[in-house]
Amino acid sequence: MLYFARWKTVLILLTILVGILFSIPNFFTREQVASWPSWMPGRQLVLGLDLQGGAYLLYEVDRGSYQQKRLQSLVGDIRNALRQSEPRIGYTGLGIKDNTAVELRLRDTARVADARERLKDLVNPLDASVFSGTQINEFQYTISDDGHIRFSFTEEGLAQRIRSVVDQSIEVIRRRVDQLGTTEPSIQRQGEDRILVEAPGLSDPERLKAMVGQTAQMTFHLVDVNSSPEQAIQTRPPAGDMLVYSTDDPPVPYLVEETPLLTGDDLDDSQATFDQRSNEPVVNFRFNTAGARKFARVTQANVGRPFAIVLDNEVISAPVIREPILGGSGQISGNFTVQTANDLAILLRAGALPARLTIIEERTVGPGLGADSISAGKIASGIGIVAVAAFMIASYGLFGILSCVALFANMALIFGALSFLGATLTLPGIAGIVLTVGMAVDANVLIFERIREEVRAGRSAISALDAGFSRALGTILDANITTLIAAVILFYLGSGPIRGFAVTLAIGIITTVFSAFTFTRFLVAMWLRNRRPSRLPI
Repeated sequence: MLYFARWKTVLILLTILVGILFSIPNFFTREQVASWPSWMPGRQLVLGLDLQGGAYLLYEVDRGSYQQKRLQSLVGDIRNALRQSEPRIGYTGLGIKDNTAVELRLRDTARVADARERLKDLVNPLDASVFSGTQINEFQYTISDDGHIRFSFTEEGLAQRIRSVVDQSIEVIRRRVDQLGTTEPSIQRQGEDRILVEAPGLSDPERLKAMVGQTAQMTFHLVDVNSSPEQAIQTRPPAGDMLVYSTDDPPVPYLVEETPLLTGDDLDDSQATFDQRSNEPVVNFRFNTAGARKFARVTQANVGRPFAIVLDNEVISAPVIREPILGGSGQISGNFTVQTANDLAILLRAGALPARLTIIEERTVGPGLGADSISAGKIASGIGIVAVAAFMIASYGLFGILSCVALFANMALIFGALSFLGATLTLPGIAGIVLTVGMAVDANVLIFERIREEVRAGRSAISALDAGFSRALGTILDANITTLIAAVILFYLGSGPIRGFAVTLAIGIITTVFSAFTFTRFLVAMWLRNRRPSRLPI
């Protein structure tokens, strides 16, 4: 147990050196680290929301608006299914009822069987249930003998769709927040239909709210030049048209075709830039291959006609098609500032949210609270390290000093590992580090007490040391493995601060076993080789 081959010695010392190198940047400012040579480690610990301040937003999927959107899409699917195939099936009263179902009635009750055959695929089969293995449909429908048809959500189908919406929303939000330049944002699911967004260090929470909460569904519509918006306001829009307003002050009404020519899904890229003629901020966009072809066909067939660019049911630009646009790119102009143009470009690049999100909890954490927490954490860590070191030296003398050296190596390994992984350090994470300090010397206490017992039993110095380390190893591994299991469970089942505590605790357990057993044993072996004592100073 006390013999170390040359390669083991090199590996142990190299591990300690790498840990120290990766932990050193945390003791310098970012500007100082940026000036270091490229071969030097430059990663620093990322402070969490509770340490450096920032924004905390809890969103909930607006089930009502999502159901309305899905039912409107279902209305179109039903209309197409009954009218596109010949012979057409006549119906009346097609519409949404109480935002929970779509109802209609067939004109000819003799066509019930034919309608049932055409509509059966609109139940929208989803993935099979993991537990039951049965097929889950998004919708269920009934057709009575008198021709009354009703489509409604299934409970399992709606729940699965909401989960899918949350997953998609998390990815869209992540793309948006990442492009804001926020350091290590935390975006995660809370329950079935909620999303938690934490942005440490963000100085403008209002901008984050505007970026995250906006649906950013962009569509392109031809403007109806045959009818006037004023007449549509007084009566109702013609069939196939809808009335939308611009973002101007006061808003300008536009009557546009309800079916969009293109959507934001056809976009490939968008960038904020300046118009070369007016020097005003604008947004340049580029379509993907399929979108470019559709845009070329539309502009060729509608030269001289205005079309509206609609973002979340508001017209942001309504240019006139002067000539066919064949290059697959365009420009959005308006009363943009540099920031609003950049934000719009980010929203279009990140994609639209699949459903509207509502803020149900909002907190802004100031950096002053974080500074107090960091100061308290430093004091607690300092007191803990000094008290532990004093106890070990007073109890075990030289061996206590060696354990203190191993303890400081353990701290370097912890901070080095956290920096290398880019982990976020939170206040509970500091608590996990402080806890690790006590756990680290606990392993040394087990070893040293075992050595004492062997000395009392009359063993020689080498024999007592060898037996102490070998017989204490099983106990040390049992204690740390059970704690590591608890840390893993906390990480997978917990969220936010609990995960921060679990990460630092798990890393601390691994480095503790290495430093408190392997590195301490190495130090004792080096001392034993150089001094060759007849009795142990323990």
